[in-house]
Formats: sequence, structure tokens, C-alpha cells
Amino acid sequence: MKPHGTYKLSYRSPTASPSVLDPLGHGLGRSQRIVDSLRCQILDGGPEQSLRIRQVFSTPREIFRLEIEENNLHYYRTTLLDRDALEDLLETDGVRERILDDPTA
Repeated sequence: MKPHGTYKLSYRSPTASPSVLDPLGHGLGRSQRIVDSLRCQILDGGPEQSLRIRQVFSTPREIFRLEIEENNLHYYRTTLLDRDALEDLLETDGVRERILDDPTA
């Protein structure tokens, strides 16, 4: 007889990897998809779109809050990004221009 708590769970696979198509999957692919989504939304936004970036935390890690507001659609999106993700987003010239041109940023 086996001691209490030593049961083998046969339904668990030891090499379970998240699917690329899984929207709730965690990892580098997920953060890149979020940055790509923000990039597309900022570049496709019209003149009534307002953008704001604020630093929320500086220690132990820099965290920034990106706010996108579309008044005509009554749409508001808030995303928290770390320094690397923000720099990745700002590498695109169109995104950098939109943020620098926005008076509310």
C-alpha cells in the first residue's frame, strides 16, 4: 500500500507547453502580442484618439501606464507595461510621433 499523498496523476503531461493561439497563454509571445495590438491601435487611431503615458512605479521595477481613449467610440483602454515593452512600442516612428504630438501625453 502506498503512503498517503504519493498518487501518480496520469492525466498531467510533464511537457505541457502553452499554445501560441491560446489568448490566456503566458510568456514572451503573449507580451509581444499585447505590444503589437497597442501599436496597431495607436497607428490606426483617428484624430479624436488621446494617448497618455504615466510612470506608476519606479522601484523595484519601472512600470508605466498607457491610456488610450477614443471619445467618438466611448472606448478607454488602460495597459500596464514595463520599461522593455514600452521601449519596444516606441521603436515604431509612427507611434513615437503620435505620443509626442498628443498634448495630453
